[in-house]
Amino acid sequence: MNNLTLGQYLPTNSWLHKVDPRIKLLNLVVLLVAIFLVPIRSSTLTPILSMLAILVLILILTASAKIPLMKVLNGLKPIVFLLTFTFVIQLFYTQSGTLLFEQEMYVSVTSIVAVFLFLVFYHLTKRRIKFRTTYFFLAVFMFFYLQTLLPYIGLTSYTMKVYDEGLIKAGFIFLRITNIIILTSLLTFTTMTTDLNYAIESLLKPLKLIKVPVEMIAMMLSLTLRYIPTLLIETEKIMKAQASRGVDFKENSFGEKIKQIISLLIPVFVISFKRSEDLANAMEVRGYVIGAKRTRIDEYHLATRDFLALIVTLLVLAAMIYLKTLL
Repeated sequence: MNNLTLGQYLPTNSWLHKVDPRIKLLNLVVLLVAIFLVPIRSSTLTPILSMLAILVLILILTASAKIPLMKVLNGLKPIVFLLTFTFVIQLFYTQSGTLLFEQEMYVSVTSIVAVFLFLVFYHLTKRRIKFRTTYFFLAVFMFFYLQTLLPYIGLTSYTMKVYDEGLIKAGFIFLRITNIIILTSLLTFTTMTTDLNYAIESLLKPLKLIKVPVEMIAMMLSLTLRYIPTLLIETEKIMKAQASRGVDFKENSFGEKIKQIISLLIPVFVISFKRSEDLANAMEVRGYVIGAKRTRIDEYHLATRDFLALIVTLLVLAAMIYLKTLL
């Protein structure tokens, strides 16, 4: 649970922390649009090179913001399965271009038994492995490799083919998802909840003309981001408390796991409601009134670095638009 980086704030006092929150949120939206503007063209390397260039830019921003690289990489661990599944599906789905690899695969009684035994072995041993992500990739490789070794007895066989266009398309989607996750995490790493609330409210202010409750939407979004890590910490405390009382979340039958999850969710919901009530009382005591005009301790003013950050982001967007016209 410590791997989820969304909503966490790291006070490193870097230049990116000092950028106006409105500019940071606007830059995030512009960069996300730029990422999705790059078309998927499996016949050329230009799109994947564009994604790599954006990834390098994001990593430079992360380093300049003094955010530890391992902290960023840990944020990708919860979606490792999604990234791997998407990569494999795109790799095998695209059957065009130059053939890079071809292998006969056997779906037989022996291969099914071997794969099943290996998955059981992986499930029992993964908790004792330090580098679980690497171990997961090894397990994916072994899942396919076992089907090439065992003899064909009875069922069927198929040919696994990997084409260059499939590899390019799979890598492109892999990099696109990675860029989106890191960019979103970078915003919460460098922006406090109160600043993010102000940024959302400022950017959505034109919607007030059509009677949209901008202040309420901004408050709900910022509080949601703020309490994601808090609830995860509380959940971890509950799990440790239950483990100290003999509850084992690792090695039990499926039915017992369902009971354990229910016993975990109930106190989490109780704590969530209690925290919500405490927050509502605290806001009421401090004079918060829905829809009323509020003053702020800090007044934000755009500086030179804010305009420079926005100009660089717009240049990236312009480059992606130009690339889209070429492709």
